[in-house]
Amino acid sequence: MERVNVQLIEKKWHKIFETKKLFHSKNSPKFYCLEMFPYPSGKIHMGHVRNYTIGDVIARYKYLKGFNVLHPMGWDSFGLPAENAARENNLHPKEWTNKNISEMKRQLKMLGLSIDWGQEISTCDEEYYKHQQELFIDFYNQGLISRKESYVNWDPVENSVLANEQVIDGKGWRSGAIVQRKKLSQWVFNITKFSNELLDNLVNLTEWPDKVKLMQQNWIGKSIGCEIDFKISNHKEKIKVFTTRPDTIFGASFIAISVDHPLCKNFENDKNFQIFREKCLKVGTTEEAIANAEKEGFKTKYFADHPFLNKQIPIYAANFVLMDYGTGAIFGCPAHDQRDNDFARKYDLDIIEVISSKDSHNITKKAYTGPGKLINSDFLNNLSVEEAKSKILNILEAKNIGKKKISFRLKDWGISRQRYWGCPIPIIYLENGEIITVDKNELPVKLPEDIDLKKTGNPLANHPTWKNVIDKKTKLKGIRETDTMDTFVDSSWYFLRFCSPKNKKTPFDLNSVNYWMPVDQYVGGVEHAILHLLYSRFFINLLSLSFSISSGLIHLPFLSLYVS
Repeated sequence: MERVNVQLIEKKWHKIFETKKLFHSKNSPKFYCLEMFPYPSGKIHMGHVRNYTIGDVIARYKYLKGFNVLHPMGWDSFGLPAENAARENNLHPKEWTNKNISEMKRQLKMLGLSIDWGQEISTCDEEYYKHQQELFIDFYNQGLISRKESYVNWDPVENSVLANEQVIDGKGWRSGAIVQRKKLSQWVFNITKFSNELLDNLVNLTEWPDKVKLMQQNWIGKSIGCEIDFKISNHKEKIKVFTTRPDTIFGASFIAISVDHPLCKNFENDKNFQIFREKCLKVGTTEEAIANAEKEGFKTKYFADHPFLNKQIPIYAANFVLMDYGTGAIFGCPAHDQRDNDFARKYDLDIIEVISSKDSHNITKKAYTGPGKLINSDFLNNLSVEEAKSKILNILEAKNIGKKKISFRLKDWGISRQRYWGCPIPIIYLENGEIITVDKNELPVKLPEDIDLKKTGNPLANHPTWKNVIDKKTKLKGIRETDTMDTFVDSSWYFLRFCSPKNKKTPFDLNSVNYWMPVDQYVGGVEHAILHLLYSRFFINLLSLSFSISSGLIHLPFLSLYVS
């Protein structure tokens, strides 16, 4: 028997597939099958094969059932790895990226996947990031984007900001370097304005895996508590404290404040405080990093009056309290919070039990965090924890020293990145101090081709001419924003672009979006459950406002996630 030439046969049928446009969409009931698009790292690996084979099986099944299937492919092609690889190999990031795309596309075609390559997109293409810049301008004009100074996770190796989700065990997710806390002025998407919507709308995602919805719910982190005013002893000032456990107020033995709390301005000339503050900045901003760090404090000269007891409690600056969490101040109840317990034992502070445990429990070594009846708490004695919370809140409000407060763990999304290979932010700083957006007629703001990646620092800020502009309207000199956007912005709306990838006038054609959305099957890993999928839901909310369309038209519950 003559030997079969498999490679020749495969090439023959691949060519037939492309010539006959077998996998292009048709006029029949729609089905949108989407895999999370890959980063063009160079060659596909078995994870890619597995991911895209799953999508291929589903798409082919729907083709055979007579559906009009959209099964596209694209490239999440901006990002620091390309910049680092270009620096190491003396190549331009665009050259390195496009070379990788060509190779990975060749390999994927060899697999014979049922992909409509006519819908291909790449986030580093000017036609893609032009529309992303348009979206930025629309969001900015509606007050959905702002610039603010805040502490960020700083990767000292990548010399760039990391999102909380990109910090793992206190280290950068790619570099492995210990992340530091650094104060920067950066652009943020005001995602916290949508905290309630993002939480409440989880119930509409009926086809999402429960564990994914739970992960998002925990990340949004809605907490119902109260704010309590503690008067600083022998002073007129007060410290406002947020707590979710007002029932433990009688066990309070200290107050801890952030090193950035207004009260700490009184110690700006204290060398010991400055040393302590610098040490705090070496701890990242993530809850994980703070929880794992050894609890340390700086004892101030101040005390606070306990609101119900005739005693004063010391005020410490502490490394586990951040200014942008709650009010930047907490009261410590060491008997019933392990973090407070560790701190109290280190600084020899009182540990007062106020919730009884059924079993014998040594609170001087380990905090008791379970249920029980209130003890050593005056008018709260013998109440359950929930009963005590309700009663103390009523009393605090009656005495006008506290009020109910809802807090969220979710923080605004900082998108500024100090790197070259990303979407330029379309902002200009004029010489008169005014901040303006680039005129849409001048988009895209393109990246300069002649970039020097060998210098330290932000490559765009180091460029000799690119950042210098003249505003055509005012004729004033200006400086372009030299930070680029977080690449998670690129992946927060790409599924909409796939619906009309050739559309040049707008980021997407609304009629096409209303036809193809929601995505009927999304294939990807659960590691994207928080970052990518939460930001994608957030973008739907922004687009609903910016384009005067209802979330129902785009179908807010738009993702069905395959999770292994």
